Amino acid sequence: MSEPQFKITLAQLNPTVGDVPGNAAKARAAREKAQADGADLVVLPELFICGYPPEDLVQKPAFQAACRAAVEELARETAGGGPAMLIGTPWVDDGKLYNACALLDDGRITALRFKANLPNYGVFDEKRLFARGPAAGPVTVKGVRVGVPICEDIWLEESEEYENIVECLAETGAEILVVPNGSPYARDKNDLRLSVAVARVTESGLPLIYLNQIGGQDELVFDGASFALNADMSVAAQLPAFQESIATLTWTKSDAGWRCSGHVVPLPEGDKGDYAACVLGLRDYVRKNGFPGVLLGVSGGIDSALCAAIAVDALGADAVRGVMLPFRYTAQVSLDDAAKLAAALGIRYEVLPIADAVNGFEKILSVPFAGLPRDITEENLQARTRGTLLMAMSNKTGAMVVTTGNKSEMSVGYATLYGDMNGGFNPIKDIYKTEVFRLSSLRNSWKPDGALGPSGEVIPVNIITRPPTAELRENQTDQDSLPPYDVLDGILERLVEREEPLATIIAAGFDKDVVTRIDRLLNIAEYKRRQAAPGVKVTEKNFGRDRRYPITNRFRDNGKPLPKPDETLVTRAGKVSAEAFEG
Repeated sequence: MSEPQFKITLAQLNPTVGDVPGNAAKARAAREKAQADGADLVVLPELFICGYPPEDLVQKPAFQAACRAAVEELARETAGGGPAMLIGTPWVDDGKLYNACALLDDGRITALRFKANLPNYGVFDEKRLFARGPAAGPVTVKGVRVGVPICEDIWLEESEEYENIVECLAETGAEILVVPNGSPYARDKNDLRLSVAVARVTESGLPLIYLNQIGGQDELVFDGASFALNADMSVAAQLPAFQESIATLTWTKSDAGWRCSGHVVPLPEGDKGDYAACVLGLRDYVRKNGFPGVLLGVSGGIDSALCAAIAVDALGADAVRGVMLPFRYTAQVSLDDAAKLAAALGIRYEVLPIADAVNGFEKILSVPFAGLPRDITEENLQARTRGTLLMAMSNKTGAMVVTTGNKSEMSVGYATLYGDMNGGFNPIKDIYKTEVFRLSSLRNSWKPDGALGPSGEVIPVNIITRPPTAELRENQTDQDSLPPYDVLDGILERLVEREEPLATIIAAGFDKDVVTRIDRLLNIAEYKRRQAAPGVKVTEKNFGRDRRYPITNRFRDNGKPLPKPDETLVTRAGKVSAEAFEG
């Protein structure tokens, strides 16, 4: 007698937030593929029908109704047999809104499971949007008991309010855990996801399927990289990262439980993962918002060169337009390198001198500036002129301006040149300058799967090796000159990502005056960063939705060792009286 089998199709797909009919069509096509593969169940990612994350859009009653109507229609389509469907959807029940998964089978919605543990950190804001779901047992599909913890339900944390959903499912007879996710990309996150999944498999003794969506949504990039683990913690399957994939896994049951042996695809890690995320993030921002293409200022420098390469890889050379906007300070080497870059990438390229425009602004301002000494204000006119011209070309052609400011310089307010700030989207917004150099060298020897640009050297080596030019920028004075980028990035990483006190950074070996100056620049540039275009997020903390510092803010770390708290001044209530007070 042959061993029982259970086939599950993983639909690692790219939804669009708000495109309920389009997302339903993707789900329908995935089910057709699953049916052709003889699958028993097809699984879609978290909140797939509405797109993830929907943010406050999910609170609109009309949107909730549209999502439910789409799920109901998909349910009716299962009446003729074929695989069941497990799909993520917002769901209103008894006046409360839940992050739910609906099981569709036999023409009905045969089960609903609600997310219990709602993330409320970093980019997640689910406690404000959704009600907390109850712990529930597995759902039954073709006689197999499937546990459905949703994303955060497997990320255990030590708190009284955390519900151990996996433990509940194991105790109530689950045979396989299927985890729908909307987990955004961050550098080296694959290892973290795997370690969390291994811990849940160890605790429950059950195989686990981790299904993640892919695609760009505003500043977030979802990398997919879905996988499955057997109960002995061996990798049963690994889907690719940064691309859609529909894979059917055949699980076979023995005395030891369900087991699968599927295809394992290697994943891009480190700098390769960051570059692939930048490509996908820009591609989806442009395509999902309906832009016909992009344009960017090409300065002959490394930031605009890397952005141009990313844009061509994302959209193809025909959809990218480069513009050199030289002024009297522009060196010939910059003109030469920009032309070589455009030729290597195969993009449309134009040189538009801006002297007449800048001189015109200066002439207009000569009256209000009469009697005032010439300073950096006049220097910045060239930057503002470039931004104005790029935005005019965008308005005329419909192409989106790609901004080119890196994280290092935007952190400290050094970002106005060549569309650093003006535009629609910045693919390197979360990339420090030292990584800009690494990614540029990397792209000359490698390109990600699915990239539309040419292979080989696309960024002239001279751009990578030539020292950055030192043109004055807005609010820059002589004492604000930056340290070498490796020093700057080392300080910023500790200030931004780790929130370390200045005293700790200085104790690590960084010069006190340099640390203090960088901290000052970081603080006074808060208003400029809020005006910057959105951009791809590749770290756990960036200058997008993660950093929420007030613009009006008088606090400054003085760099001295932190004072020790004086516990002798605090009168604490005894446990009995505290419990009585709390009721």
